[in-house]
Amino acid sequence: MDQSFLLMLSNLLQLHNHLDPTSSILSDSHASTATTSPTTTLSSTSAAPLLFFTIASVLSYAVSLRSSSNNNDNDDNNTNTNNNNNDSSDLSVSAFRALSTEHIWAMEAPVRDAQWRSSYGLSYPVFTTVVDKLKPHIAQSNLSLPSDYAVAMVLSRLAHGYSAKTLASRYSLDPYLVSKITNMVTRLLATKLYPEFIKIPVSRRRLHETTQAFEELTNLPNMCGAIDGSPIKLHSLPTDQHLHSPSAYRCRHGYPAVLLQVVADHKKIFWDVCVKAPGGIDDSTHFRDSLLYNRLTSGDIVWDKVIQVRGHHVRPYIVGDWCYPLLSFLLTPFSFNATGTPAQNSFDAALMKGRSVAVDAIGLLKGRWRILQDLNVGLNHAPQTIVACCVLHNLCQIAREPEPALWKEREETGPPPRVLESEKSFYYFGESLRQAMADDLQQRLSTSRQDPCIVQILCNEVRILIPPVSVFLLNWTYIVIDGCQGYKQMDEIDCGSIVAAASKNGALRKMHHPVDQYGCGIYFLKPEPADTS
Repeated sequence: MDQSFLLMLSNLLQLHNHLDPTSSILSDSHASTATTSPTTTLSSTSAAPLLFFTIASVLSYAVSLRSSSNNNDNDDNNTNTNNNNNDSSDLSVSAFRALSTEHIWAMEAPVRDAQWRSSYGLSYPVFTTVVDKLKPHIAQSNLSLPSDYAVAMVLSRLAHGYSAKTLASRYSLDPYLVSKITNMVTRLLATKLYPEFIKIPVSRRRLHETTQAFEELTNLPNMCGAIDGSPIKLHSLPTDQHLHSPSAYRCRHGYPAVLLQVVADHKKIFWDVCVKAPGGIDDSTHFRDSLLYNRLTSGDIVWDKVIQVRGHHVRPYIVGDWCYPLLSFLLTPFSFNATGTPAQNSFDAALMKGRSVAVDAIGLLKGRWRILQDLNVGLNHAPQTIVACCVLHNLCQIAREPEPALWKEREETGPPPRVLESEKSFYYFGESLRQAMADDLQQRLSTSRQDPCIVQILCNEVRILIPPVSVFLLNWTYIVIDGCQGYKQMDEIDCGSIVAAASKNGALRKMHHPVDQYGCGIYFLKPEPADTS
Protein backbone atom coordinates (compact mmCIF):
# COMPACT_ATOMS: atom_id res chain seq x y z
CA MET A 1 0.00 0.00 0.00
CA ASP A 2 1.14 3.57 -0.65
CA GLN A 3 3.19 4.98 2.26
CA SER A 4 1.51 8.40 2.12
CA PHE A 5 -1.89 6.75 2.49
CA LEU A 6 -0.73 4.84 5.60
CA LEU A 7 0.56 8.06 7.13
CA MET A 8 -2.76 9.86 6.52
CA LEU A 9 -4.71 6.91 7.94
CA SER A 10 -2.59 6.92 11.12
CA ASN A 11 -3.21 10.63 11.63
CA LEU A 12 -6.95 10.13 11.20
CA LEU A 13 -7.00 7.36 13.81
CA GLN A 14 -5.23 9.54 16.31
CA LEU A 15 -7.68 12.38 15.62
CA HIS A 16 -10.67 10.04 16.04
CA ASN A 17 -9.44 8.64 19.36
CA HIS A 18 -8.90 12.15 20.63
CA LEU A 19 -12.42 13.27 19.68
CA ASP A 20 -14.34 10.13 20.78
CA PRO A 21 -12.37 7.87 23.12
CA THR A 22 -15.45 5.71 23.86
CA SER A 23 -15.65 4.41 20.33
CA SER A 24 -11.96 3.92 19.72
CA ILE A 25 -11.35 1.76 16.70
CA LEU A 26 -7.91 0.65 17.80
CA SER A 27 -7.25 -0.06 21.46
CA ASP A 28 -4.19 -1.01 23.36
CA SER A 29 -5.99 -3.98 24.97
CA HIS A 30 -7.08 -7.07 23.07
CA ALA A 31 -10.29 -7.27 25.13
CA SER A 32 -11.54 -3.92 24.06
CA THR A 33 -10.73 -4.73 20.45
CA ALA A 34 -12.68 -7.94 20.67
CA THR A 35 -15.80 -6.25 22.04
CA THR A 36 -15.84 -3.47 19.49
CA SER A 37 -17.84 -4.07 16.34
CA PRO A 38 -18.76 -1.99 13.31
CA THR A 39 -22.34 -1.81 14.55
CA THR A 40 -21.22 -0.39 17.89
CA THR A 41 -18.97 2.11 16.18
CA LEU A 42 -21.67 3.29 13.76
CA SER A 43 -24.28 3.58 16.59
CA SER A 44 -22.06 5.98 18.53
CA THR A 45 -23.56 9.37 19.34
CA SER A 46 -20.44 11.10 18.08
CA ALA A 47 -20.03 12.04 14.45
CA ALA A 48 -16.31 11.22 14.54
CA PRO A 49 -16.56 7.53 13.50
CA LEU A 50 -18.75 8.27 10.52
CA LEU A 51 -16.49 11.11 9.45
CA PHE A 52 -13.43 8.88 9.82
CA PHE A 53 -14.81 6.10 7.63
CA THR A 54 -15.97 8.57 5.00
CA ILE A 55 -12.59 10.27 4.71
CA ALA A 56 -10.71 6.96 4.86
CA SER A 57 -12.87 5.50 2.06
CA VAL A 58 -12.32 8.53 -0.16
CA LEU A 59 -8.58 8.47 0.43
CA SER A 60 -8.38 4.72 -0.20
CA TYR A 61 -10.27 5.05 -3.49
CA ALA A 62 -8.11 7.97 -4.60
CA VAL A 63 -4.85 6.18 -3.83
CA SER A 64 -5.99 2.98 -5.54
CA LEU A 65 -7.09 4.95 -8.58
CA ARG A 66 -3.75 6.73 -8.78
CA SER A 67 -1.85 3.46 -8.39
CA SER A 68 -3.93 1.79 -11.07
CA SER A 69 -3.40 4.75 -13.38
CA ASN A 70 0.35 4.62 -12.87
CA ASN A 71 0.43 0.89 -13.51
CA ASN A 72 -1.65 1.29 -16.65
CA ASP A 73 0.60 4.07 -17.91
CA ASN A 74 3.66 1.93 -17.35
CA ASP A 75 2.01 -1.03 -19.05
CA ASP A 76 0.98 1.16 -21.98
CA ASN A 77 4.47 2.56 -22.33
CA ASN A 78 5.98 -0.90 -22.21
CA THR A 79 3.40 -2.19 -24.66
CA ASN A 80 3.98 0.69 -27.07
CA THR A 81 7.72 0.20 -26.88
CA ASN A 82 7.40 -3.52 -27.46
CA ASN A 83 4.96 -2.94 -30.29
CA ASN A 84 7.36 -0.55 -31.99
CA ASN A 85 10.28 -2.92 -31.61
CA ASN A 86 8.67 -6.34 -31.88
CA ASP A 87 4.94 -6.39 -32.56
CA SER A 88 5.18 -4.43 -35.81
CA SER A 89 8.01 -6.67 -36.90
CA ASP A 90 5.98 -9.70 -35.88
CA LEU A 91 3.09 -8.45 -37.97
CA SER A 92 5.39 -8.04 -40.95
CA VAL A 93 6.87 -11.48 -40.39
CA SER A 94 3.37 -12.91 -40.03
CA ALA A 95 2.27 -11.29 -43.27
CA PHE A 96 5.36 -12.61 -45.03
CA ARG A 97 4.87 -16.05 -43.52
CA ALA A 98 1.25 -16.13 -44.68
CA LEU A 99 2.34 -15.21 -48.19
CA SER A 100 5.16 -17.74 -48.32
CA THR A 101 3.41 -20.69 -46.67
CA GLU A 102 -0.36 -20.52 -46.48
CA HIS A 103 -1.18 -18.98 -49.86
CA ILE A 104 1.87 -19.70 -51.95
CA TRP A 105 0.82 -23.14 -53.14
CA ALA A 106 -2.77 -22.10 -53.70
CA MET A 107 -1.61 -19.64 -56.37
CA GLU A 108 -0.91 -20.57 -59.96
CA ALA A 109 2.80 -20.68 -60.64
CA PRO A 110 2.89 -17.84 -63.21
CA VAL A 111 0.88 -15.54 -60.92
CA ARG A 112 2.94 -16.50 -57.89
CA ASP A 113 6.28 -16.01 -59.62
CA ALA A 114 5.18 -12.69 -61.15
CA GLN A 115 4.25 -11.46 -57.69
CA TRP A 116 7.60 -12.51 -56.24
CA ARG A 117 9.53 -10.94 -59.11
CA SER A 118 7.65 -7.70 -58.55
CA SER A 119 8.53 -7.73 -54.84
CA TYR A 120 11.93 -9.41 -54.70
CA GLY A 121 13.35 -9.41 -58.24
CA LEU A 122 13.16 -13.17 -58.81
CA SER A 123 10.67 -16.03 -58.85
CA TYR A 124 9.70 -18.06 -55.80
CA PRO A 125 11.76 -21.18 -56.74
CA VAL A 126 14.91 -19.09 -57.19
CA PHE A 127 14.15 -17.28 -53.92
CA THR A 128 13.95 -20.56 -52.02
CA THR A 129 17.26 -21.61 -53.58
CA VAL A 130 18.93 -18.46 -52.27
CA VAL A 131 17.39 -18.92 -48.81
CA ASP A 132 18.40 -22.58 -48.58
CA LYS A 133 22.01 -21.77 -49.43
CA LEU A 134 22.25 -18.80 -47.04
CA LYS A 135 20.24 -20.17 -44.10
CA PRO A 136 23.11 -22.13 -42.44
CA HIS A 137 25.32 -19.02 -42.52
CA ILE A 138 22.59 -16.66 -41.30
CA ALA A 139 21.79 -19.03 -38.43
CA GLN A 140 25.33 -18.56 -37.10
CA SER A 141 24.76 -14.81 -36.71
CA ASN A 142 22.01 -15.24 -34.08
CA LEU A 143 19.74 -12.92 -36.03
CA SER A 144 16.40 -12.38 -34.29
CA LEU A 145 14.51 -12.37 -37.60
CA PRO A 146 13.74 -15.51 -39.66
CA SER A 147 16.29 -16.22 -42.39
CA ASP A 148 13.84 -16.14 -45.29
CA TYR A 149 12.33 -12.89 -44.02
CA ALA A 150 15.77 -11.26 -43.78
CA VAL A 151 16.72 -12.42 -47.29
CA ALA A 152 13.41 -11.19 -48.68
CA MET A 153 13.95 -7.78 -47.12
CA VAL A 154 17.43 -7.44 -48.62
CA LEU A 155 16.27 -8.65 -52.06
CA SER A 156 13.50 -6.07 -51.94
CA ARG A 157 16.09 -3.38 -51.31
CA LEU A 158 18.38 -4.59 -54.11
CA ALA A 159 15.53 -4.95 -56.60
CA HIS A 160 13.91 -1.56 -55.96
CA GLY A 161 16.86 0.50 -54.79
CA TYR A 162 15.31 1.44 -51.44
CA SER A 163 17.45 3.25 -48.90
CA ALA A 164 17.88 1.78 -45.42
CA LYS A 165 15.62 4.50 -44.00
CA THR A 166 12.84 3.84 -46.51
CA LEU A 167 13.01 0.10 -46.00
CA ALA A 168 13.03 0.53 -42.22
CA SER A 169 9.78 2.47 -42.36
CA ARG A 170 8.20 -0.14 -44.61
CA TYR A 171 9.21 -3.02 -42.36
CA SER A 172 8.86 -1.12 -39.04
CA LEU A 173 12.49 -1.77 -38.15
CA ASP A 174 15.38 0.40 -37.08
CA PRO A 175 17.44 1.74 -40.03
CA TYR A 176 20.62 0.53 -38.33
CA LEU A 177 19.21 -3.01 -38.20
CA VAL A 178 18.24 -2.83 -41.88
CA SER A 179 21.77 -1.76 -42.82
CA LYS A 180 23.25 -4.49 -40.65
CA ILE A 181 21.08 -7.20 -42.26
CA THR A 182 21.82 -5.85 -45.76
CA ASN A 183 25.56 -5.95 -45.13
CA MET A 184 25.35 -9.48 -43.74
CA VAL A 185 23.30 -10.94 -46.62
CA THR A 186 25.28 -9.22 -49.38
CA ARG A 187 28.55 -10.31 -47.76
CA LEU A 188 27.36 -13.92 -47.70
CA LEU A 189 26.25 -13.73 -51.34
CA ALA A 190 29.58 -12.21 -52.39
CA THR A 191 31.73 -14.71 -50.49
CA LYS A 192 29.87 -17.98 -49.89
CA LEU A 193 27.88 -18.18 -53.17
CA TYR A 194 30.39 -16.51 -55.50
CA PRO A 195 32.58 -19.62 -56.00
CA GLU A 196 29.52 -21.69 -56.84
CA PHE A 197 27.83 -19.40 -59.35
CA ILE A 198 30.67 -17.35 -60.87
CA LYS A 199 33.19 -19.75 -62.42
CA ILE A 200 35.75 -19.56 -65.20
CA PRO A 201 34.78 -22.07 -67.95
CA VAL A 202 37.70 -24.47 -67.65
CA SER A 203 35.83 -27.77 -67.87
CA ARG A 204 35.93 -29.42 -71.28
CA ARG A 205 32.15 -29.58 -71.67
CA ARG A 206 31.42 -25.99 -70.68
CA LEU A 207 34.35 -24.60 -72.65
CA HIS A 208 33.23 -26.43 -75.79
CA GLU A 209 29.65 -25.22 -75.36
CA THR A 210 30.77 -21.62 -74.85
CA THR A 211 33.19 -21.45 -77.77
CA GLN A 212 30.72 -23.21 -80.06
CA ALA A 213 27.95 -20.73 -79.21
CA PHE A 214 30.23 -17.72 -79.76
CA GLU A 215 31.35 -19.14 -83.10
CA GLU A 216 27.74 -19.49 -84.22
CA LEU A 217 27.15 -15.90 -83.14
CA THR A 218 30.27 -14.26 -84.58
CA ASN A 219 31.99 -16.73 -86.98
CA LEU A 220 35.13 -16.33 -84.84
CA PRO A 221 36.53 -19.61 -83.47
CA ASN A 222 37.55 -20.34 -79.87
CA MET A 223 36.07 -17.19 -78.30
CA CYS A 224 35.12 -17.96 -74.69
CA GLY A 225 33.93 -14.66 -73.25
CA ALA A 226 33.44 -10.91 -73.58
CA ILE A 227 34.80 -8.31 -71.16
CA ASP A 228 33.39 -4.87 -70.37
CA GLY A 229 33.42 -2.30 -67.60
CA SER A 230 30.70 -0.09 -66.18
CA PRO A 231 30.68 2.69 -63.57
CA ILE A 232 28.28 2.02 -60.68
CA LYS A 233 26.91 5.37 -59.54
CA LEU A 234 27.30 6.14 -55.82
CA HIS A 235 24.47 7.99 -54.12
CA SER A 236 27.00 9.96 -52.08
CA LEU A 237 30.61 9.92 -50.98
CA PRO A 238 31.67 10.03 -47.32
CA THR A 239 32.66 13.47 -46.09
CA ASP A 240 35.26 12.32 -43.56
CA GLN A 241 38.98 12.80 -43.92
CA HIS A 242 39.65 9.12 -44.61
CA LEU A 243 38.72 9.58 -48.29
CA HIS A 244 42.07 10.67 -49.68
CA SER A 245 41.00 11.73 -53.18
CA PRO A 246 37.25 12.25 -53.80
CA SER A 247 37.98 13.35 -57.37
CA ALA A 248 39.29 9.85 -58.14
CA TYR A 249 35.73 8.56 -57.86
CA ARG A 250 34.43 10.98 -60.51
CA CYS A 251 33.76 8.76 -63.55
CA ARG A 252 33.84 9.73 -67.21
CA HIS A 253 30.14 10.61 -67.05
CA GLY A 254 30.65 13.15 -64.28
CA TYR A 255 29.19 11.42 -61.19
CA PRO A 256 30.91 9.60 -58.29
CA ALA A 257 31.17 5.88 -58.94
CA VAL A 258 33.10 2.68 -58.45
CA LEU A 259 34.10 0.61 -61.46
CA LEU A 260 32.67 -2.81 -62.23
CA GLN A 261 34.43 -5.23 -64.59
CA VAL A 262 32.74 -8.39 -65.83
CA VAL A 263 33.43 -11.21 -68.27
CA ALA A 264 30.28 -12.85 -69.65
CA ASP A 265 29.57 -15.92 -71.76
CA HIS A 266 27.04 -16.37 -74.57
CA LYS A 267 24.18 -16.78 -72.07
CA LYS A 268 25.00 -13.41 -70.44
CA ILE A 269 26.26 -15.29 -67.39
CA PHE A 270 29.25 -13.71 -65.65
CA TRP A 271 32.27 -15.97 -65.19
CA ASP A 272 34.46 -13.28 -63.67
CA VAL A 273 33.64 -10.13 -61.66
CA CYS A 274 35.99 -7.50 -60.31
CA VAL A 275 35.22 -4.33 -58.29
CA LYS A 276 38.55 -2.84 -57.19
CA ALA A 277 38.80 0.66 -58.64
CA PRO A 278 37.15 4.06 -58.16
CA GLY A 279 35.14 5.42 -61.06
CA GLY A 280 37.88 7.73 -62.31
CA ILE A 281 40.18 4.84 -63.26
CA ASP A 282 40.16 3.68 -66.90
CA ASP A 283 39.16 0.17 -67.95
CA SER A 284 42.65 -0.97 -68.90
CA THR A 285 44.13 -0.01 -65.52
CA HIS A 286 41.30 -1.76 -63.71
CA PHE A 287 41.82 -4.88 -65.83
CA ARG A 288 45.57 -4.93 -65.19
CA ASP A 289 44.92 -4.70 -61.45
CA SER A 290 42.48 -7.63 -61.48
CA LEU A 291 43.10 -11.20 -60.40
CA LEU A 292 41.98 -12.40 -63.85
CA TYR A 293 44.79 -10.47 -65.57
CA ASN A 294 47.38 -11.90 -63.19
CA ARG A 295 46.11 -15.43 -63.75
CA LEU A 296 46.06 -15.05 -67.56
CA THR A 297 49.53 -13.53 -67.81
CA SER A 298 51.02 -16.11 -65.44
CA GLY A 299 49.43 -19.05 -67.28
CA ASP A 300 47.51 -20.08 -64.18
CA ILE A 301 44.34 -20.63 -66.22
CA VAL A 302 44.72 -23.66 -68.50
CA TRP A 303 42.17 -24.05 -71.28
CA ASP A 304 42.39 -27.47 -72.89
CA LYS A 305 41.33 -26.41 -76.38
CA VAL A 306 43.76 -25.25 -79.05
CA ILE A 307 42.98 -24.78 -82.75
CA GLN A 308 45.06 -23.79 -85.76
CA VAL A 309 44.33 -20.66 -87.80
CA ARG A 310 46.82 -19.95 -90.60
CA GLY A 311 49.69 -21.48 -88.67
CA HIS A 312 48.83 -19.81 -85.38
CA HIS A 313 47.98 -21.72 -82.24
CA VAL A 314 44.70 -20.17 -81.05
CA ARG A 315 43.85 -20.81 -77.44
CA PRO A 316 40.53 -19.66 -75.94
CA TYR A 317 40.43 -15.87 -75.68
CA ILE A 318 38.11 -13.07 -74.60
CA VAL A 319 37.15 -9.97 -76.58
CA GLY A 320 36.76 -6.35 -75.54
CA ASP A 321 36.51 -2.89 -77.04
CA TRP A 322 39.41 -0.55 -77.84
CA CYS A 323 39.60 0.62 -74.18
CA TYR A 324 41.38 -2.66 -73.33
CA PRO A 325 44.92 -3.63 -74.33
CA LEU A 326 45.46 -6.01 -77.23
CA LEU A 327 46.95 -9.23 -75.86
CA SER A 328 47.17 -12.85 -76.97
CA PHE A 329 44.27 -13.74 -74.64
CA LEU A 330 42.31 -10.48 -75.15
CA LEU A 331 41.51 -9.44 -78.70
CA THR A 332 40.29 -5.91 -79.47
CA PRO A 333 39.11 -4.16 -82.68
CA PHE A 334 41.54 -2.76 -85.25
CA SER A 335 39.74 0.59 -85.10
CA PHE A 336 36.58 2.13 -83.63
CA ASN A 337 35.42 3.89 -86.81
CA ALA A 338 35.82 1.22 -89.54
CA THR A 339 38.90 2.80 -91.10
CA GLY A 340 40.76 -0.49 -91.62
CA THR A 341 40.91 -2.85 -94.57
CA PRO A 342 37.79 -4.85 -95.57
CA ALA A 343 39.16 -7.88 -93.71
CA GLN A 344 39.85 -5.80 -90.61
CA ASN A 345 36.43 -4.15 -90.70
CA SER A 346 34.72 -7.54 -91.02
CA PHE A 347 36.72 -8.82 -88.08
CA ASP A 348 35.83 -5.75 -86.00
CA ALA A 349 32.12 -6.19 -86.73
CA ALA A 350 32.23 -9.85 -85.69
CA LEU A 351 34.25 -9.09 -82.57
CA MET A 352 31.93 -6.29 -81.44
CA LYS A 353 28.97 -8.61 -81.94
CA GLY A 354 30.56 -10.96 -79.44
CA ARG A 355 31.44 -8.10 -77.11
CA SER A 356 27.79 -6.97 -77.10
CA VAL A 357 27.00 -9.99 -74.92
CA ALA A 358 28.84 -8.36 -72.00
CA VAL A 359 27.11 -5.03 -72.65
CA ASP A 360 23.70 -6.70 -72.59
CA ALA A 361 24.61 -8.65 -69.45
CA ILE A 362 25.46 -5.43 -67.61
CA GLY A 363 22.25 -3.87 -68.91
CA LEU A 364 20.29 -6.81 -67.49
CA LEU A 365 22.18 -6.59 -64.20
CA LYS A 366 21.28 -2.93 -63.67
CA GLY A 367 17.76 -3.40 -64.99
CA ARG A 368 17.01 -6.26 -62.61
CA TRP A 369 18.83 -4.95 -59.49
CA ARG A 370 18.01 -1.27 -59.57
CA ILE A 371 20.05 -0.39 -56.50
CA LEU A 372 23.03 -0.40 -58.90
CA GLN A 373 21.55 2.58 -60.73
CA ASP A 374 22.14 4.73 -57.61
CA LEU A 375 24.01 2.76 -54.97
CA ASN A 376 22.87 3.96 -51.53
CA VAL A 377 25.16 1.92 -49.27
CA GLY A 378 28.37 2.90 -47.55
CA LEU A 379 31.51 3.07 -49.66
CA ASN A 380 33.09 0.23 -47.69
CA HIS A 381 30.13 -2.03 -48.48
CA ALA A 382 29.75 -0.99 -52.14
CA PRO A 383 31.98 -3.75 -53.66
CA GLN A 384 30.25 -6.61 -51.84
CA THR A 385 26.81 -5.23 -52.74
CA ILE A 386 27.76 -5.06 -56.43
CA VAL A 387 29.23 -8.57 -56.42
CA ALA A 388 26.15 -9.88 -54.58
CA CYS A 389 23.94 -8.49 -57.36
CA CYS A 390 26.17 -10.24 -59.93
CA VAL A 391 25.70 -13.55 -58.11
CA LEU A 392 21.93 -13.04 -58.09
CA HIS A 393 22.07 -12.11 -61.80
CA ASN A 394 23.74 -15.44 -62.59
CA LEU A 395 21.15 -17.32 -60.56
CA CYS A 396 18.39 -15.67 -62.58
CA GLN A 397 20.12 -16.36 -65.91
CA ILE A 398 20.76 -20.01 -65.03
CA ALA A 399 17.11 -20.39 -64.02
CA ARG A 400 16.07 -18.63 -67.27
CA GLU A 401 14.16 -15.92 -65.47
CA PRO A 402 12.40 -13.41 -67.75
CA GLU A 403 14.81 -10.67 -68.74
CA PRO A 404 13.83 -7.12 -67.75
CA ALA A 405 14.34 -4.06 -69.89
CA LEU A 406 18.03 -3.33 -70.42
CA TRP A 407 19.62 -0.43 -68.61
CA LYS A 408 21.27 1.57 -71.40
CA GLU A 409 24.85 2.69 -70.93
CA ARG A 410 26.45 5.62 -72.68
CA GLU A 411 28.89 4.81 -75.45
CA GLU A 412 32.54 4.73 -74.44
CA THR A 413 35.15 6.89 -76.11
CA GLY A 414 38.86 7.38 -75.70
CA PRO A 415 42.20 6.38 -77.15
CA PRO A 416 43.49 2.81 -76.91
CA PRO A 417 45.74 2.12 -73.91
CA ARG A 418 49.51 2.07 -74.23
CA VAL A 419 51.37 -1.21 -74.17
CA LEU A 420 53.35 -1.94 -71.02
CA GLU A 421 56.88 -3.25 -71.23
CA SER A 422 55.84 -6.47 -69.49
CA GLU A 423 53.06 -7.00 -72.05
CA LYS A 424 55.01 -6.65 -75.30
CA SER A 425 55.32 -10.37 -75.98
CA PHE A 426 51.57 -10.82 -75.41
CA TYR A 427 50.85 -7.78 -77.57
CA TYR A 428 52.96 -8.86 -80.57
CA PHE A 429 51.47 -12.34 -80.57
CA GLY A 430 47.95 -10.89 -80.21
CA GLU A 431 48.56 -8.49 -83.09
CA SER A 432 49.74 -11.31 -85.38
CA LEU A 433 46.89 -13.58 -84.26
CA ARG A 434 44.25 -10.89 -84.83
CA GLN A 435 45.40 -10.26 -88.39
CA ALA A 436 45.47 -13.99 -89.17
CA MET A 437 41.95 -14.42 -87.86
CA ALA A 438 40.75 -11.39 -89.85
CA ASP A 439 42.22 -12.80 -93.07
CA ASP A 440 40.73 -16.23 -92.35
CA LEU A 441 37.30 -14.74 -91.69
CA GLN A 442 37.46 -12.67 -94.87
CA GLN A 443 38.32 -15.74 -96.96
CA ARG A 444 35.48 -17.76 -95.47
CA LEU A 445 33.00 -14.97 -96.09
CA SER A 446 34.26 -14.47 -99.65
CA THR A 447 34.01 -18.20 -100.38
CA SER A 448 30.40 -18.24 -99.24
CA ARG A 449 29.47 -15.18 -101.28
CA GLN A 450 31.14 -16.55 -104.40
CA ASP A 451 28.84 -19.59 -104.45
CA PRO A 452 25.25 -18.21 -104.63
CA CYS A 453 24.19 -21.26 -106.61
CA ILE A 454 23.97 -23.16 -103.30
CA VAL A 455 20.88 -21.19 -102.36
CA GLN A 456 19.31 -21.32 -105.80
CA ILE A 457 19.90 -25.02 -106.26
CA LEU A 458 18.68 -25.67 -102.75
CA CYS A 459 15.49 -23.75 -103.38
CA ASN A 460 14.94 -25.59 -106.65
CA GLU A 461 15.52 -28.98 -105.05
CA VAL A 462 13.23 -28.26 -102.12
CA ARG A 463 10.46 -26.89 -104.31
CA ILE A 464 10.65 -29.89 -106.62
CA LEU A 465 10.75 -32.55 -103.94
CA ILE A 466 8.54 -31.00 -101.27
CA PRO A 467 6.57 -27.96 -102.46
CA PRO A 468 4.96 -26.98 -99.12
CA VAL A 469 8.35 -26.48 -97.43
CA SER A 470 9.99 -23.08 -97.87
CA VAL A 471 13.61 -22.06 -97.35
CA PHE A 472 14.58 -18.63 -96.00
CA LEU A 473 18.16 -17.42 -96.36
CA LEU A 474 19.20 -15.60 -93.14
CA ASN A 475 22.81 -15.04 -94.18
CA TRP A 476 25.50 -16.79 -96.15
CA THR A 477 26.44 -19.17 -93.33
CA TYR A 478 23.24 -20.85 -92.28
CA ILE A 479 19.70 -21.52 -93.51
CA VAL A 480 16.35 -22.25 -91.92
CA ILE A 481 14.00 -24.92 -93.26
CA ASP A 482 10.45 -24.17 -92.23
CA GLY A 483 7.24 -26.10 -92.88
CA CYS A 484 3.62 -26.40 -91.79
CA GLN A 485 2.14 -29.28 -89.89
CA GLY A 486 -0.16 -31.43 -92.01
CA TYR A 487 1.95 -31.46 -95.14
CA LYS A 488 4.03 -34.33 -96.41
CA GLN A 489 6.28 -35.65 -93.68
CA MET A 490 10.04 -35.49 -94.07
CA ASP A 491 12.65 -36.44 -91.49
CA GLU A 492 16.00 -34.95 -90.64
CA ILE A 493 17.88 -37.32 -92.95
CA ASP A 494 15.81 -36.20 -95.93
CA CYS A 495 16.55 -32.56 -95.18
CA GLY A 496 20.21 -33.31 -94.70
CA SER A 497 20.47 -35.16 -97.98
CA ILE A 498 18.73 -32.33 -99.84
CA VAL A 499 21.04 -29.69 -98.42
CA ALA A 500 24.16 -31.82 -98.85
CA ALA A 501 23.28 -32.60 -102.44
CA ALA A 502 22.66 -28.94 -103.22
CA SER A 503 25.85 -27.73 -101.54
CA LYS A 504 28.56 -28.22 -104.14
CA ASN A 505 31.65 -27.67 -102.01
CA GLY A 506 30.18 -27.37 -98.55
CA ALA A 507 29.66 -29.61 -95.54
CA LEU A 508 26.44 -29.47 -93.58
CA ARG A 509 26.03 -29.88 -89.85
CA LYS A 510 22.94 -29.36 -87.77
CA MET A 511 23.01 -26.73 -85.05
CA HIS A 512 22.00 -27.45 -81.45
CA HIS A 513 18.42 -26.37 -82.09
CA PRO A 514 15.98 -29.30 -82.17
CA VAL A 515 14.41 -30.42 -85.40
CA ASP A 516 10.79 -31.54 -85.33
CA GLN A 517 9.26 -34.55 -87.03
CA TYR A 518 8.85 -32.61 -90.28
CA GLY A 519 12.54 -31.83 -90.50
CA CYS A 520 12.10 -28.15 -89.75
CA GLY A 521 15.02 -26.51 -88.02
CA ILE A 522 18.27 -24.62 -88.50
CA TYR A 523 21.10 -26.07 -90.56
CA PHE A 524 24.61 -24.67 -90.79
CA LEU A 525 26.57 -24.58 -94.06
CA LYS A 526 30.36 -24.86 -93.78
CA PRO A 527 31.75 -24.34 -97.31
CA GLU A 528 35.22 -25.68 -97.86
CA PRO A 529 37.84 -23.22 -99.16
CA ALA A 530 37.89 -22.96 -102.92
CA ASP A 531 40.55 -25.05 -104.67
CA THR A 532 43.13 -22.57 -105.96
CA SER A 533 45.50 -25.15 -107.41
